[in-house]
Amino acid sequence: MVTSVVTIMIVLDVKHNGINVFGVDKLDNIIKQCRKNKPAAQKELYQLFSPRLFGVCLQYCKDRTEAEDNLQEGFIKIFSNIKQFNFQGSFEGWMRRIMVNTIIASFRKKNPVYFTDNIEDFERDYKEEQVEESKVKLPDLLKLIEELPPKYKLVFNLYALEGYTHSEISEILSISEGTSKSNLSRARKLLKDKLNKANVAEIQTA
Repeated sequence: MVTSVVTIMIVLDVKHNGINVFGVDKLDNIIKQCRKNKPAAQKELYQLFSPRLFGVCLQYCKDRTEAEDNLQEGFIKIFSNIKQFNFQGSFEGWMRRIMVNTIIASFRKKNPVYFTDNIEDFERDYKEEQVEESKVKLPDLLKLIEELPPKYKLVFNLYALEGYTHSEISEILSISEGTSKSNLSRARKLLKDKLNKANVAEIQTA
């Protein structure tokens, strides 16, 4: 699978509407039972969605242990707030937002992040971005994203994976829109550099 710097944003900017393993009626029934705090329904819901939501946690967390902790905390919040779900839109999307917010709250509590706040850097970096072909496969690309510094990965994931605008990210993280743009630009630049190095390494070993 061949990808490029351009496809980073295309591949990762997919909307997460969710795919229900059960039919809509079956899922609705599970949700209604969870609203009544039925343990069997809560277990079924957890088994159905925890693999994909754990994947979300892994995208943001530094290791599996931290991801598991956030997954558990996120599901506690899901079950505590499930009565707020009005059966409109994607239920998985609703859960995903809770999970991401849980991760952000935990991250900011444990690891104060000092964001780059220089719009001039953003404008310069943005102009310097070039589209270059890369032979790095998607799993390797996702690994490179995981290796980004926390502050850049956080903004990149919110923008590319969750589809938030810079205005929304600025509110979520209590930063300026310029800061959000600057950190996204730096994340892209780091990814481009990593992709270039990967290409060089591949050529040398070919």
